[in-house]
Amino acid sequence: MASSLTTFTDEARIALDTLSGRAAGLFSPSLRLGVTGLSRAGKTVFISALVHNLIHGGRLPLFEAQKSGRIARAFLEEQPDDAVPRFQYEDHVVALVNDRLWPDSTRAISELRLTIEYESASGWSRMFSSGRLSVDIVDYPGEWLLDLPLLGKSYADFSREAFEMAVLPVRMELSQEWRALSAAVDPDVDADEMTARRLAESFAAYLKACKLDERALSTLPPGRFLMPGDLEGSPALTFAPLPTLSDRRARSGSLQAMMERRYEAYKTHVVKPFFREHIARLDRQIVLIDALQALNAGPGAMADLERAVTEILACFRPGRGNFLTDFFSRRIDRILVAATKADHLHHESHDRLQAIVRRLADRAVARANFTGADVDVVAMAAVRATREGTVKQGRETLPVIIGTPLKGEKINGETFDGKTETAIFPGDLPKKADAVFDISGPDHRQSGDDPAIRFVRFRPPKLERTAEGVTLSLPHIRLDRAVQFLIGDHLA
Repeated sequence: MASSLTTFTDEARIALDTLSGRAAGLFSPSLRLGVTGLSRAGKTVFISALVHNLIHGGRLPLFEAQKSGRIARAFLEEQPDDAVPRFQYEDHVVALVNDRLWPDSTRAISELRLTIEYESASGWSRMFSSGRLSVDIVDYPGEWLLDLPLLGKSYADFSREAFEMAVLPVRMELSQEWRALSAAVDPDVDADEMTARRLAESFAAYLKACKLDERALSTLPPGRFLMPGDLEGSPALTFAPLPTLSDRRARSGSLQAMMERRYEAYKTHVVKPFFREHIARLDRQIVLIDALQALNAGPGAMADLERAVTEILACFRPGRGNFLTDFFSRRIDRILVAATKADHLHHESHDRLQAIVRRLADRAVARANFTGADVDVVAMAAVRATREGTVKQGRETLPVIIGTPLKGEKINGETFDGKTETAIFPGDLPKKADAVFDISGPDHRQSGDDPAIRFVRFRPPKLERTAEGVTLSLPHIRLDRAVQFLIGDHLA
């Protein structure tokens, strides 16, 4: 699908950009790693933990180059793209380590260059390689990525699909006000700024309501309606889908013509540059998802998450190049779909969570007709905020997780102060992964509105210190497996 998102002119510009970048990297090998995910999936935490563990020699037993002692050092350098904001790694680590607070979420694109000096495992490679790899980490909101399919859709397609989605059972109540407002408008009336604004604001309010924890919906384009940044209030963000559009061309000066023009402006000035300047330049990609929140919200939210992952995969440019084609075109040859917050579960459920994500990813790959890249999955926690234990409940011994809930979190009517540690039985995930996607069957949740997982947000952990007073690296679950899949082969 990605090829259908660009014109011949776009491809020519991408080829020139790629050639320029490849020429600059001939004597300094680099790898562009995209990090994205949907809201609250933990992109900022993942990047901070990845860099912190590599710089400080963290415990990464499944990361082969580190396990075998071949990494001499890892350090930060100036990023190559001066016009892209720098990922504020230092600030985020201070929040995690010193303040024990989770850093602010991704609101825009940022970048960081991590350089690794290593010794190749191959004697032949050691003769011809500098043993140095720069990993350019590109952090961007998944909501923006979900805009890319709009490039291949007309305004009429966009409107039709928006209304089809809005009447799904999981969305019907949330979209009611916007649909009622839209139904009262004739698309053929004269264009009016206040009408356009009311429709756009109502549509944006519906999208924002879909993001709330109890709904946990994922497919919410246009993404900038949720994260407008410096475009807030601009005509390019003041449009909305309209119902019952006719096949004939919109009358000049009508509300439909205004909405259509602004939709096309959004694609031209917001979506296309994002694809050309960032997505088309990636070599590897990790997609972080908050599967636990979707599981708690029920099968409708899981189906929506699967739809979102399908659309995300369809936006990438997968494939493997050769020495010649790589100079003109970058292709993503490895994608990792990672379910975060595995530390909210006992380890007995980690494999079940991974099986659910594997099922989701496999279905998304099939639906997106996605070929040419290796797709893997992992259930992980980039920063582990809990530890495990057991508690006696009558004759039964329950596996629990132990941590410090964030201030204001509630469990069984008790509100926590952000300082008190507690033990929680998180619940069990279903044994069969298919059950969580079955909208027509019985809800996989325990009963009524009870969640599948007792989902409590914990503070970051208090880091251990060695006998010499050295602070250890951030603890994690399976971060090493993620790192090995994403960059391990470049350090062989």
